[in-house]
Amino acid sequence: MKKVLVILSLLVLSINIFAIVNEGYQSPIVNVVKASSEAIVSIEAKGKTESYSDPYIEDFFKKFFGEIPPTQQREFTSLGTGFIFDEKGYIITNYHVVENATNINVTLGNDKVYEAKYIGGDKDLDLAVLKVNTDSKLPIVELGNSSELEIGGTVVAIGNPLGLSHTVTTGVISALNRKVQKPDGSGYYVDLIQTDAAINPGNSGGPLLNIHAQVIGVNTIIVNPNQGVNLGFAIPINLAKKFAYSIIDDGKYERAYLGVYFGDITEELRKSLGLKVDEGAYISDVIDNSAASDAGIKADDVIVKIDNKKISNAEELRSIIRTYTAGEKIEVIINRFGKEIKLNVLLGSSEKEVVLAKKDYFGLIVREITPKDVEEKSLSKNTKGVIVEEVTNNSPIFGITKGDLINQIAINGTYHDIKNVSDWEKIASSVEKNSYVALIMYRDNIRFVVKFFYR
Repeated sequence: MKKVLVILSLLVLSINIFAIVNEGYQSPIVNVVKASSEAIVSIEAKGKTESYSDPYIEDFFKKFFGEIPPTQQREFTSLGTGFIFDEKGYIITNYHVVENATNINVTLGNDKVYEAKYIGGDKDLDLAVLKVNTDSKLPIVELGNSSELEIGGTVVAIGNPLGLSHTVTTGVISALNRKVQKPDGSGYYVDLIQTDAAINPGNSGGPLLNIHAQVIGVNTIIVNPNQGVNLGFAIPINLAKKFAYSIIDDGKYERAYLGVYFGDITEELRKSLGLKVDEGAYISDVIDNSAASDAGIKADDVIVKIDNKKISNAEELRSIIRTYTAGEKIEVIINRFGKEIKLNVLLGSSEKEVVLAKKDYFGLIVREITPKDVEEKSLSKNTKGVIVEEVTNNSPIFGITKGDLINQIAINGTYHDIKNVSDWEKIASSVEKNSYVALIMYRDNIRFVVKFFYR
């Protein structure tokens, strides 16, 4: 009996001991969630987009015919996350969440639903700004400073993965300044924050918060989500802030302009020119009176770093320049036949007065090629043609999008070169009714032909 009592006493004592471990303790994560969750919104975007009836058709036509097949419109619904950062109702999210949307609804943490207005966005940066109008005072999250981040810092991701609203995950900052190729292969996301906090489809556009409930990143991409590896990446909030306030204050995001023609370093190029580096962006020419020429960058230089970020190839240079705005100062390190030189560059504006055609023809509004087009589309210095600025709703042509380059028109078998807007207006206005017309075009430096019957 005494033995039983002793055992019971020890059992009661052990229960009491375990019961007071961490008594009254509350995880700081709880406070982060309480402070921020009401300002984090679920986003439902609906619209129409062009698609191909078969996923292999586009590649097939490009490969064998050099042209893009007709498309058909389909309705879509996109789900994502965003966060209110301004009491006037401004919201930051990812561009890919609201791309091509005609109707956007956001649901707040208190389950109130508002229709949101699209203010502006940028596909390259994958950032967009929305706005809701209400007389009610809106909750907001505080924006932090992503330049002060350290690897190992605790982070919290809140979003709507798979439609499950306000799901909270935690982790640490796994790495900084990461580079990830975009899903469509059009370049890289650069300077990203890598985290092991679980990020899933539907988290896009949501905040990555620090332990002080400040947003330090915008969750944007997952790598290998189907292979059991959870690698999440976020856009630094300093870039998102710069973009958002530029859109709100100026109505646009004025991209930086370096003013160079550049390409990758190949073995043949390195050996023939005597270059002393294997990686970097090779400068084939410099535009007169540009930011690059003013700073002293010359043809045959190789850009190897920008603001201490390594440049391995031409696409990385293009992607990094896209993250800067006109007027910013950057430090560029070039390798000039083995000698490293540090240069301070005051970035110029990629914007200039765009020469538009006076009217649309075939439902297309075109403009002159600008230095921005040359730099961003990797065009050669001598490229001639016009850029499609807009495809109007009454256009009878399928398969053309904004940004395509037109350099020839064929009318009933006769070819005409298009060097500029003047050529376009002269030739396009001369096309008679009941003519067979073909536009010879380029997209991502791939030639394709769009044909139609002009009634």
